[in-house]
Amino acid sequence: MSAQSAPESAREEHGSPDGTGPNGSRPSPAQREQGGAPREPSNSEPRGARTRSWVTVGFGLGLGASLAWLAVQTVTRVSSMLTLLMLAVFIAISLEPIVAWFTRRGLRRGWAVAIVLTGFVVVLGGFLALVIPPVTKEVTALVNAVPGWLKQLHDHQSTIGHLEDRFHLVEKGKEQIGTGGGASGLAGGILGAGQKVLSTVASTAIVITVTLYCMAALPAIKEFCYRFVAASRRERVEGVAEEIMNRIGKFMLGNLATSGIAGLATFGWCAATGVPYAAALGVFTALMDLIPIVGSTLAGIVVSLVALSVSLPIAIATAVFYVVFRVAEDYLIVPRAMKFAVDVHPLVTVLAVLVGGALLGIIGALVAIPAAVAVGLVLDEYVFPKKERN
Repeated sequence: MSAQSAPESAREEHGSPDGTGPNGSRPSPAQREQGGAPREPSNSEPRGARTRSWVTVGFGLGLGASLAWLAVQTVTRVSSMLTLLMLAVFIAISLEPIVAWFTRRGLRRGWAVAIVLTGFVVVLGGFLALVIPPVTKEVTALVNAVPGWLKQLHDHQSTIGHLEDRFHLVEKGKEQIGTGGGASGLAGGILGAGQKVLSTVASTAIVITVTLYCMAALPAIKEFCYRFVAASRRERVEGVAEEIMNRIGKFMLGNLATSGIAGLATFGWCAATGVPYAAALGVFTALMDLIPIVGSTLAGIVVSLVALSVSLPIAIATAVFYVVFRVAEDYLIVPRAMKFAVDVHPLVTVLAVLVGGALLGIIGALVAIPAAVAVGLVLDEYVFPKKERN
C-alpha cells in the first residue's frame, strides 16, 4: 500500500477535513460531539415490541372503562342514600342559627341541640294530635259504611243498585279474584304499600339520626373540612363558607315564614266556609308548603277533597282559592321573601327550583335555592374578580 492511499482511506472513514461525511452529508451536533459519522436507521427493533404496546394500551382502556362503569353503577345504587345524607346535612345547617342563638346565651351545644330536638318533637306531636283523631274518625265511618253499601248493591232502587245492574261490578270482581290476577294484584299492592311505609319510616329515622349527629358535631366537621384548604387561602374560604351557611339558615327561616302564611290562610278559609278539621288542615298545608312547587298544590287538592264533605260549590270555591293563593305565593310572597332572606333574584329562585326538582325531585327542589345562593357567592368571590382583572 502506498503512502498516498492511507490518507484517502482515512478520509473515507472519518470524512473530509471540511466536516462533511463520507457521502457528502454533514453530521449533526450530537454526532460531532461523539466524533462519529451519521448512522443509518436500524431495523433491528423486534416486531413484538410494537404489538405489546398496543395490547397494553387496549388493556388500559378496557380497564378504565370497566372501572368507570362500576363507579357509575355504585353511585346509582347509593344515590338514594346520598340524597338522604344531603338532606340531613341541609337540615343541620338550616337549624344552625337556632342552635347558635342558644349557645351565644351560655348554653352548651349539646343542650342547645336537645332543646331544638324537643321543639321538633313537640311540633310533630301536636300535628299528630290534630291529624290522627279526624283520620281515625273517617276511617271508622268508612268501615261502618261498607255493610250498608253491600246491602244497597242488592237494592235495585238505590243508586249503587242501578250501577250494579248496569256494570255488574260484583261479578267482575269475583272473576278477577277467581282468575288469580286480582288476588295477586291486590296482594302485590298491599305488599308494595307496606314496603313504601317501611321505607319511609327507615328514611325518616336515617335523616333524623344523621341530622342530630351533624348538629352536635358541626363545628368539628367544619374545622376538619377547612384543613383540606391551604393555610394561605383558609381564612378567605372560611368566610365564604360561613356566609353560605348563614344564607341557608335565612332561607330556611324565610321558607318557614311563607309556610306559616299558607297554613294561616288555609285555617282562615276552612273556618270561614265551614270545612271540617280547619286546624289540622292548616298545619298540614304549612308542612306541605315547605316543599317548593308541588307542596302547596298537593295541599290544595287534599283540602278541596275534604271540602266535598260540605258541598260541591264549597269544594269548587276551595280549589279556586288555592289556585289564586298559589299564583300569589309563587309570584309575590316567595320571591320577595327569598330576596329578603338570601338576596337572590326572583327569576333565579324559580329557575333553581325547577332545575332542582327535575334532578332530585322534592329534595332537589328544597335545596335548590341554597345551592343557587352558594353558586352565586362562589362566582362573586372567585370567578368574576379574576375576569375583571384580566
